[in-house]
Amino acid sequence: MLKISELAAKTGLSAHTIRFYEKHGLVCASERSESGYRHYNDADIRRAEFVKTARNIGFSLEDIAQLLSIRLDKSSHSCQEVTEITQHKLDEVNGKIEELQSMQRTLEILLENCSGGPESAIYCSIMGALELGQVVKVRSIA
Repeated sequence: MLKISELAAKTGLSAHTIRFYEKHGLVCASERSESGYRHYNDADIRRAEFVKTARNIGFSLEDIAQLLSIRLDKSSHSCQEVTEITQHKLDEVNGKIEELQSMQRTLEILLENCSGGPESAIYCSIMGALELGQVVKVRSIA
């Protein structure tokens, strides 16, 4: 059995993060000592590592809760359910990438149209575009 500080060291999660995951029902201590210390067993360690891995690749807390539910009773769930959760996350990531690429192109255009010289910012085309609300997101054409 491990204390929370030992679980933190073993998983690379902070004790604060483990408590946060406990608050959201993703991780829980298998027992508590009489003095209130959390104690974690091997199954708890694997669950914490599962949560960490899922979180590191971008799954939301809600996604992870669904995946943990499937993990606990794999025979009652299908691979399709996991695939749908994963596909939804990939669609979100792709949407964010498109948005970031649009922001990148807009920033590039602002910089291309700016002399960037030492003159007063009164004449700065970037400031002018921002102040007039003339900054338009550019959709990349792929």
